[in-house]
Amino acid sequence: MAENNQASDAVANMEAGPGGDSMDDVEEVEEIQGNVTDDKVNLVLQNPQVLASLQHQLDSLVGQRSGYIESLPKVVKRRIKALKKLQLNHTKLEAKFYEEVHQLECKYAKLYENLYDKRKDIVTAHIEPTDSDCEWESSDDEEEEEEGDNKLADELKEKAQIEDKEEENPSGIPEFWLTILKNVDLLADMVQEHDEPILKHLKDVKVQYCDNPNMGFTLEFHFEENVFFTNQVLKKHYTMKCEPDESDPFSYEGPEIISSVGCTIDWKKGKNITVRLVKKKQKHKGKGTTRVVTKTEQNDSFFNFFSPPAVPKEGVEVDEETESLLSADFEIGHFFKERVVPRAVLYFTGEAIEDEFEEEEEEVNEEEEDEDSDYDPSKDNKPSECKQQ
Repeated sequence: MAENNQASDAVANMEAGPGGDSMDDVEEVEEIQGNVTDDKVNLVLQNPQVLASLQHQLDSLVGQRSGYIESLPKVVKRRIKALKKLQLNHTKLEAKFYEEVHQLECKYAKLYENLYDKRKDIVTAHIEPTDSDCEWESSDDEEEEEEGDNKLADELKEKAQIEDKEEENPSGIPEFWLTILKNVDLLADMVQEHDEPILKHLKDVKVQYCDNPNMGFTLEFHFEENVFFTNQVLKKHYTMKCEPDESDPFSYEGPEIISSVGCTIDWKKGKNITVRLVKKKQKHKGKGTTRVVTKTEQNDSFFNFFSPPAVPKEGVEVDEETESLLSADFEIGHFFKERVVPRAVLYFTGEAIEDEFEEEEEEVNEEEEDEDSDYDPSKDNKPSECKQQ
């Protein structure tokens, strides 16, 4: 009996674990330690400096090779080289494709000219469109028809007064291009209040395509005679590159703008709004006397668009500010060519801007659907795990 009691005590001691604690107590201690560790991790991750450091380390990993390609057998690497050569040939053909696209642009630009000239004539009141020219049904016309019956009585009452007054009839479409510039966010930031009186004289914007060997285009801003400058046309030329970069051919994504050249604006005396006079006081160090000096500083203006920064020569490092200015300039030039000039009336009415917003909303909705495609509601509320007793 004594031996049996000793054996039972030994088993009890083994179950109790070191120090005589029970196994349940040990599990409880481990759970508490785990909770403390999780709390410490959460606390650390709430530190902005720690998060910034982690993000920096993750960013440094972007674009790094996994080592998979390097680990492949030589015979496989040899086949990959063959695929890259095929890809290079594809890129060269793609460049030829864009060259032919440019030739088509030049061809159809001549066909568009008649339409653009007629648009200018209507805007500037050189011609009055005929009834057949104005046949265009819109929601505005339907609303006018519905309201017509209700307003008939009022119109008859006011008829006598209207006949006595000269009917308001502005010539052409006033401030057509100024309204377009102010409607488009990308361009509106360029237009200052002191630019508007000048831009009211802008009567047309054209695109002239340049044929090979130098691919590119020229924006032409045609102005009425005005009191600000003597130029009738302000021009800005954009040079484009269609060939892939020999040092990095696989980065090719089609023609790109590589430089732009503006023109000299012949401002009339005292009318140059791109500069401002600033009076500054200068104190002589030795004598202590003070004098007032007048200096000119650049002033924000839409017309700075015609004085773009020069593109640095190849191999010269470009600072961030210049790179940002060049990028914005190229984007604006491309936007004028591709959107504003071909669809001017739609930017005047705002319809083109609404279409762009709808496209952006559709893209956002598609992204949200992609993110939720693997969503499983049943996994939201997971039952807590049961511990075996």
